[in-house]
Amino acid sequence: MLDRIKHYFTESIQTQIAAAEALPQSLCYAVTLLVQALTNGNKILCCGNGSSTANAQRFVTNMIDRFETERPSLPAITLSSDNILLTAMNYEHLHYEIYARQVQALGQSGDIFFAISTRGNHPAIIKGVEAALTRNMQIIALTGDDGDELQGLLGENDVEIRVPSSRSVGVEQVHMVVVNCLCDLIDHILFLQQDHEWEKK
Repeated sequence: MLDRIKHYFTESIQTQIAAAEALPQSLCYAVTLLVQALTNGNKILCCGNGSSTANAQRFVTNMIDRFETERPSLPAITLSSDNILLTAMNYEHLHYEIYARQVQALGQSGDIFFAISTRGNHPAIIKGVEAALTRNMQIIALTGDDGDELQGLLGENDVEIRVPSSRSVGVEQVHMVVVNCLCDLIDHILFLQQDHEWEKK
């Protein structure tokens, strides 16, 4: 049992190290998109598929409340997957439209659609991205190693933050770190950094 516990921690650490090597460039670009949208008066629509909903809610909570810095609230919305909406849409055989319908109702040009899913190819996420593209929104996709279909939808101004792992548990652990990192960078750029060096990178 002790060996199994140690292996679990070791595997998690190895995934984190691989992510630390693979993700910094895409994280830099993602935070640039987020900051530009916020400074232009736009908002962030965030969704998470399955248990990734927790990370989506974490991100939006940090935007509206705060992360580690006292600051004004920032405009972000978690797209709902509550039971009433799911039941209504499932009755109409529209359960894969759960995020797309909300994007169509709430999304505007210049907004960010931030999709979080260990399985980037899930139909609900794909349809949400497609809806966001019709709204001229920019896409940030936080995924794992199986997001090829989603990647094919992204344009040159969008970004995928793809964790280099196909194990859902490990991917979700890194996703939480990524969400916290993005929140920290947003606070640093908007409220702690005075010279806006990020614009030069």
